[in-house]
Amino acid sequence: MISNRAKLEKFEKDLVAKTKPNYRKNLAIVEALYKQYIRFHGKNVANPLEGIEVKIRLAKVVNSV
Repeated sequence: MISNRAKLEKFEKDLVAKTKPNYRKNLAIVEALYKQYIRFHGKNVANPLEGIEVKIRLAKVVNSV
């Protein structure tokens, strides 16, 4: 449980400011996510908008964290 939210937010902000982006690591993450997407959905998705409502809800939940 977080007892001091302001202190945690300051820590996170400072950590992000000190950490430089790692292009190779980020690219590897994107490629892994793409491979996982292909594995679960296949290369030939008949209707790319199929299930879009669920994807939008998931994106809203993830982005609100």
